[in-house]
Amino acid sequence: MKPRSLLYAAIAGLLAGCSLGNKGSDAEGSFEADEVIVSSEIGGKITSLNIEEGSMLAKDSIVATIDSVPLILQKQQVEATIGTLHQKTLDVKPQVHLLQDQIEVIKVQLANALYEKGRTERLIKADAATTKQLDDLNTQIEVLQKQLAVTEQQIKVQEVATGTQNRTVLSEYMPLRKSVAQIIDQEKRTNVVNPISGTVLTKYAMAGEVTAPGKALYKIADLSTITLRSYFTGNQLSQIKLNQMVKVLVDNGPEKYRTYEGKIYWISDKAEFTPKTIQTKDERANLVYAVKIHVRNDGFLKIGMYGEVKLN
Repeated sequence: MKPRSLLYAAIAGLLAGCSLGNKGSDAEGSFEADEVIVSSEIGGKITSLNIEEGSMLAKDSIVATIDSVPLILQKQQVEATIGTLHQKTLDVKPQVHLLQDQIEVIKVQLANALYEKGRTERLIKADAATTKQLDDLNTQIEVLQKQLAVTEQQIKVQEVATGTQNRTVLSEYMPLRKSVAQIIDQEKRTNVVNPISGTVLTKYAMAGEVTAPGKALYKIADLSTITLRSYFTGNQLSQIKLNQMVKVLVDNGPEKYRTYEGKIYWISDKAEFTPKTIQTKDERANLVYAVKIHVRNDGFLKIGMYGEVKLN
């Protein structure tokens, strides 16, 4: 081969290498992360919020507290109401004891009347007493028996009436205990617990502000493993599958790339039009499929960065 031909071949090889660096990827996309917006579950004044943007937070760590004094006072009020319920109940025992004493007296009188009746009957047989005396004793016995029955019935009525009244008063006890349990649960929620281990991306509130339930306090994401959302054409679907390992390239200067290992963990089941900011391998393709790739982050990968994918 002539020297000039060798020179042309070398130049063509260099141009091909540059073109491969720019056009050799199978797909492109941008990095994203699963972001969690953390908010308070109750309203109130933020007494502390110990976070800063960019700081690392551990899972289940307490990062903020909401003023719990109103809840404490509310719980004390409900507990005081529970204490007054027992004062409203009636004790039936003293009244029952009084009626039982009356029954004992009536029983003694009835026993005496029955004894006198027997004695009078014997005297009548001996013509020593009159039938009027016996009639008076029978009337007295009937009266005492009725008094005994009425007094026993009074005991039952008193027990039923007092029991009904006490049950009405104590029926408020369980709802009040449930209210106390609910307030205790709200007291626990005054501590805002961080849900995941990750990096604080945005801080929305400051200590001293008044927050409301559901109002965002901060946004956090786990950046140890970041997601590259890329797009493949329909013709490329036959070349990819779940859990497939791929190469991910990220710009590292004007002409260099940083290489990472990635794993495909999600493939969209619906086609969509090519995003304007994404260039696919086949630029003429109108419909593409979104693919998510997990990439282990060494600290250089950031949300919003562009990355290229090469199939192994």
